[in-house]
Amino acid sequence: MIHKYKQKGLNIVIDVNSGAIHIVSDLVYDMLDFYQVCSKDEITDKFGNTEKTIEAYSEISNLVSNNVLFSEDNYKNIADSYSQKRQPVVKALCLLVAQNCNMKCSYCFAGEGEYSGERSLMTFETGKAAIDFLFANSGNRKNLEVDFFGGEPLMNFEVIKKIVAYARSEETKHNKNVRFTLTTNGLLLDEDKLEFINKEMYNLVLSIDGRQNVNDNMRKTISGKGTYDIIVPKFKKAAESRDGKNYYVRGTFTRENLDFANDVIHLANCGFNNISVEPVVCSDESPYSIRQEDVPAIFEQYDRLVDFIAEREKAGNPLTFFHFMIDLEGGPCIVKRISGCGAGGEYLSVTASGELYPCHQFTGKKEFLIGTLSTGITSKDIYKNFLSCNVYAKKSCEDCFAKFYCSGGCAANAFTASGDIFGVYDIGCRLQRKRTECAITLKAMQTI
Repeated sequence: MIHKYKQKGLNIVIDVNSGAIHIVSDLVYDMLDFYQVCSKDEITDKFGNTEKTIEAYSEISNLVSNNVLFSEDNYKNIADSYSQKRQPVVKALCLLVAQNCNMKCSYCFAGEGEYSGERSLMTFETGKAAIDFLFANSGNRKNLEVDFFGGEPLMNFEVIKKIVAYARSEETKHNKNVRFTLTTNGLLLDEDKLEFINKEMYNLVLSIDGRQNVNDNMRKTISGKGTYDIIVPKFKKAAESRDGKNYYVRGTFTRENLDFANDVIHLANCGFNNISVEPVVCSDESPYSIRQEDVPAIFEQYDRLVDFIAEREKAGNPLTFFHFMIDLEGGPCIVKRISGCGAGGEYLSVTASGELYPCHQFTGKKEFLIGTLSTGITSKDIYKNFLSCNVYAKKSCEDCFAKFYCSGGCAANAFTASGDIFGVYDIGCRLQRKRTECAITLKAMQTI
């Protein structure tokens, strides 16, 4: 299977199964439509029996013989056996250290941080048990990840410090290395907290939606005030203190700011060079939800960002836009290409009370309660479902050129959209395909 498209004056061809990317001439681009269904003579008759036609046909034939064009899918059998035999170790936990928040964001999937439950803070004892659980269930894997999440995790900062200290004290004993990440809305960020974060957190995620009017429309304090003026100076200082590395400013766009490229550009002009602005995923009834008729406008924004990022690159001022990150040389291993983020197996969410869910976005949905820290994973059916939820288990992914880039998409988004983790979020799929094209185009532009 191949996918071909034109962007920025380039003819780009993706060989889906091998992952090879080709920049081709107009003649080769057009000829590819007929290569598998017509004979050589029929093709030369159609395109003219010229030296250029013969060369183009030979170019395609050489790529096919080298298994980088119209290549076979060798992954399906691997996926079947992998799903049947898979007994993954836990390599990452999301600790909901604060199921509470000091903000009231209109689109928040977690309510106001309580995840359909009661407002609560994780105790150190629960955090300690989570680290013990991770070490005990991570097998021989040395490098592990722990995300501090909420609500607003800095509302429970003293417990975070104790959890980190405990993990550090146990790492050598268990031959483990834990990389911590923290996501914050910034209201409580100060010099003391930032000093600790810079020492202990491998990555820092700073929540902001972009332009002041856009951010303050959605991201308000409990009293209803906008947060932009409070957080931007703090976020600038945080980014500078980390030498512009190992952080992201992360925003959400809704149908109220479909011109979100302006938000990315605004954040870049504020001095942030690692940016993620992602589409909201919520029920169709929500006034903020992205609708099918919005997709063309969103595509235009991604095209604008290709131009903007290319210009920055040319000027020697590169910008990392999360949804355009792509590695064409190495990239994810085949297991990741098939199974994705590992939710429900390699990755689990831990509530303030010690309950286990497949990921933070399923938290509070009792039908997805998979166990507790004290009992371990007890809901074997849920566990098996998530283990078998790979790109080959989704019929809608079968003919999609982007399937090995998104690995079947987010299970939580699929459930929100379709009521089934094996379903798909159609709008999300359309956006993923566009982002994949844009990301590959940017890479292609760097090679010419």
